[in-house]
Amino acid sequence: MKRLQRDQVHTVALILNGEPRRAACEPRTLLSDHLRHGLGATGTHVGCEHGVCGACTVLIDGVAGRACMTLAVQVDGCKVDTVEGLAGSEGELNDLQRAFRRNHALQCGFCTAGILMSCQDYLGRNPDPGEQDVRDMLSGHLCRCTGYTNIVKAVLETAAERRAALRGAE
Repeated sequence: MKRLQRDQVHTVALILNGEPRRAACEPRTLLSDHLRHGLGATGTHVGCEHGVCGACTVLIDGVAGRACMTLAVQVDGCKVDTVEGLAGSEGELNDLQRAFRRNHALQCGFCTAGILMSCQDYLGRNPDPGEQDVRDMLSGHLCRCTGYTNIVKAVLETAAERRAALRGAE
């Protein structure tokens, strides 16, 4: 087995929030650190560094994943979306972010970025979730401020709005 040298660097090319990006990093660099320090995407927070809290959740090729448990070199060639990519090009909040604001689904905001990314993925796969379904999905996130009730309300509200928009488009 070939051992990589500690100071060896790799260039990681990815699509970050719709934009092609390249940056060099050591093979052992975590995606969370690469995003924050190598690419300036500081919305991805690092809480526990053990994949438990969910604050670092990003979408990797459209699927929610923990950036603190993923090496940057593993996403070479992938599409990575962070919370910065949810808002529109003019900075307007997306529907999920607006629902979080309306429902006071954030307090200190530390966990919010990861929760938003998980919810974005979840709603893409589950357009009509029930309250318990949302609570089960959120069980992978630690939030010490909200008690989750308003987060659940925001997710259910967004799901209902998206379903109504689809019905209206038919």
